[in-house]
Amino acid sequence: MDSYIISQESIGILCFTINRPAKRNAINFEIMAGLEKAIEMASDPEVKVFAIIGAGDAAFCSGGDLVAFHQLKTEEQAYGMLSRMAEILYKLLTLPKPTIAILNGTAVGGGCEIAAACDFRIGKAGIKAGFVQGNLAITTGWGGGSILLEKLPHAAMKMLMDAKIHTAEELFELGFLHDIYMEDPIDACRMFMKESLKKETTVLAAYKSLMNKKWELLAMRERMAAEAKRCAVLWEDEAHHKKVDEFISKKK
Repeated sequence: MDSYIISQESIGILCFTINRPAKRNAINFEIMAGLEKAIEMASDPEVKVFAIIGAGDAAFCSGGDLVAFHQLKTEEQAYGMLSRMAEILYKLLTLPKPTIAILNGTAVGGGCEIAAACDFRIGKAGIKAGFVQGNLAITTGWGGGSILLEKLPHAAMKMLMDAKIHTAEELFELGFLHDIYMEDPIDACRMFMKESLKKETTVLAAYKSLMNKKWELLAMRERMAAEAKRCAVLWEDEAHHKKVDEFISKKK
């Protein structure tokens, strides 16, 4: 089974599905390559909205695949993965099209970083999400912390430092979610983006360029790379590897 699916869900919407439901849609190197491909495809003039969703209804994305990435032991090894993903999220952040994360299930750790990089986030009623990296003795490492601090300055530090899981209602109050939906996820996406989908692609791109100029002036690419570097230093620490071992043992 392919670990990702790229599909045209309706006129104007290109959808990237993380297709590892048995692994709670955890990110591995294959999905990273898929995201790079999908983001490039989203530059097509026919695409007006780029959406990301998880397969199934249990998880949007549980972050990095701990088993796969736990093989990365040193700072250098970790930085290779972290910096690549930070660059992917920077490209997602600055894509000249509206982007939306459809949280159809739980989103934790890197899953929240991916969602944060999107322009909009909608969550199914009952979902939970949180930046839980601190519980594994590391920080956000894909640039999501830097993004969150700009998008939600009033709530970011609390969300990052507490490293706790929030309900959909709490996430809406914090401003992380833009809407809570009950219907089919793709239908909810179409409804949320309905008015934008009526506009010319050139108009949408023009508005995104205003935002992208801000990210450029804030040196966001460099800040996200520095975030990945800081996380890599903590990644090498014995405290992180011990926490991951404990987590994997508990899951077994």
